[in-house]
Amino acid sequence: MIKGMTGFGGAQLVWKQVKLVVEAKSLNHRYFDIAFYLPGGFGSLEGKIQQIAQKYIERGRITISIKITQKPSQDVVLNKEVVRKHLGYARDLAKEFRLQNDLRLSDVIRLPGVVETRESFLDPEALWPALEKSLQRALQGLDGMRQREGRALVADISNSLKQMTQQMKKIKMRSKAVLRAKRKELTVEEFGAFQKGCDVNEETSRLEHYIQEARAFLKSGASAGKKIDFIAQEMQRETNTIGSKLQDKIVVGAVVALKSKIEKIREQAQNIE
Repeated sequence: MIKGMTGFGGAQLVWKQVKLVVEAKSLNHRYFDIAFYLPGGFGSLEGKIQQIAQKYIERGRITISIKITQKPSQDVVLNKEVVRKHLGYARDLAKEFRLQNDLRLSDVIRLPGVVETRESFLDPEALWPALEKSLQRALQGLDGMRQREGRALVADISNSLKQMTQQMKKIKMRSKAVLRAKRKELTVEEFGAFQKGCDVNEETSRLEHYIQEARAFLKSGASAGKKIDFIAQEMQRETNTIGSKLQDKIVVGAVVALKSKIEKIREQAQNIE
């Protein structure tokens, strides 16, 4: 299936006390290019994420984002050994300098190192099985958008190819009419030279072949953006030759229309995977 290169997909994940949001975005690009926006410590998953993304995407600039929206609660640790040391020093000072020992619980709690809060460690490898499923859902959503864009692009390019075929018929009919008129006006030698100089049969045949090739690529379901862009370049070359060979008002109008459609096809090919 022909796909576009613009898409978005997202999924939410709840795993134990953790909540995450996974997002996948894609834009036009000549090659496969992926960027990651991951929480700290999740860099080890980049290879696995890329392998999954490449199952859905052949070409485009891809951004994979994972955001932690809820972490496990922090652990509060009471260091009793630190308390003993602080109190021991306080007693020694009170005894040596004959000070009044009036330490209260609130004072002890505020002493350095007595109470600590520690972040709960989130192991990305333990999280991966659940995260992989969420990533799959996000990429499926993105892929769905790219497929819908692809269908729209196929319809638009097919319409341009149809209109090109109509202009080709106009050029071929006008070419015959011009030759008939010139046959009456010119001598045999002059007509032979004129016919040789303005013969566009070869160019129109190649253009018709390229139109059929483009249609075949649109039906193939394979990644066709670069192929269609190449064919459009060849179409442009043949059209330019027709315009330079056959200097006729009607033909010039048809050539201008052909160039317009070819340029549109090239623009749309940039959006195809």
